[in-house]
Amino acid sequence: MELNRHNIKKILWIITFTVLLFVGLQHFSSVMDFINAFFRLISPFVIGLCIAFILNVPMRFFDSKLFRSKKKPAGKVKEKLRRPLSLIITLVLVILVIAAVLFLILPELGRTVEMLANSFPSYVENVQNWLSQFEEKVPEISDWISKMQINWDKIGEGVIDFLRNGAGSILDTTVTAAASVVTVVTNFFLGIVFAIYVLMKKETLSRQVKGVLYAFLPEKAVDKTISICRLSNRTFSRFLSGQCLEAVILGVMFFVTLNIFNFPYALLISVLISVLALIPVFGTFVGLFIGAFLILIINPIQAFWFVILFFVIQQIEGNFIYPHVVGNSVSLPSLWVLVAVTIGGSMMGVVGMLIFIPLCSVIYALLKETVSKRLRNRQISKAKLISKPINPRRKVDKSTEEE
Repeated sequence: MELNRHNIKKILWIITFTVLLFVGLQHFSSVMDFINAFFRLISPFVIGLCIAFILNVPMRFFDSKLFRSKKKPAGKVKEKLRRPLSLIITLVLVILVIAAVLFLILPELGRTVEMLANSFPSYVENVQNWLSQFEEKVPEISDWISKMQINWDKIGEGVIDFLRNGAGSILDTTVTAAASVVTVVTNFFLGIVFAIYVLMKKETLSRQVKGVLYAFLPEKAVDKTISICRLSNRTFSRFLSGQCLEAVILGVMFFVTLNIFNFPYALLISVLISVLALIPVFGTFVGLFIGAFLILIINPIQAFWFVILFFVIQQIEGNFIYPHVVGNSVSLPSLWVLVAVTIGGSMMGVVGMLIFIPLCSVIYALLKETVSKRLRNRQISKAKLISKPINPRRKVDKSTEEE
């Protein structure tokens, strides 16, 4: 290899990276502490960027429709007021939606808890009657329980030791939990403030970031990065808007159907299913279990019919509504949707389920584009990619048999 300036620079970068990797592995715990501290430091800004991205979807709609006219251009005053008014309308709309959901769920939830509390003594009585009947049918159980020797003094000493030694740890845990809650709330409000600033100045920030990238990185790499960011923004925005609209339609379908057949808790179950439908694949099934449990307390027969009705509506929604509302916004086959939801849920919980579907869609689109380009460069025909069915009656070539 020729030792020119370019190759020497590469060698120095490789040596530097190797030294840093070796030092990092030698002090792995310190490196992890530094990474955790760094992520705690930037967490308000990450939360703010996520909030800004979500709010940008409806705000972009109001921004494009407000004070915009094809016949007459907007004046300077209207142009300056367009962005603040769009942001205010978006924030008010989001707050009203959250308040409406809480207003619909909390009263129904309170009535449900009150009814469960009132009916709890009868459930306890039924359980006691069942246990007494079971004890009469199986007397060996009662004899076994009566023969059990329990050292109550030892159990009491253990409880006292736990209270004596565990009081400090419980207090420490409580203080830590309270501090964590305060930190989360503080980061959330700082994130909202940062999100508002990003939404107000998003064009300026975009221009500044592009300027920094073009100033320090190769032009082709920056062009590719911007192209991937645009694809990601388009995919995530379509997925978010489609998922929200599909959840609203599903909730309305359940509300109308449950009211037609006189199911209890129609409003509460419909709102819960609509909110949980934002979680892909598994969200609606969580709503199924909650709704079936609530109806089971009132009428077990209706709970059975609710399960059947749920799967009927789910089939209608999955085969006719979801493809048209969400459509091919993520352009991801159903198999990889299930894989994305599973991996995202195991890594990051509910947030991972929401993020990994459009993320995998972006990776899938980029990989598909790269594979197609490499196949064209290598002049691989499409006929070679098609798997031909095996014909068992096909005659074997005699020359092959002789070999």
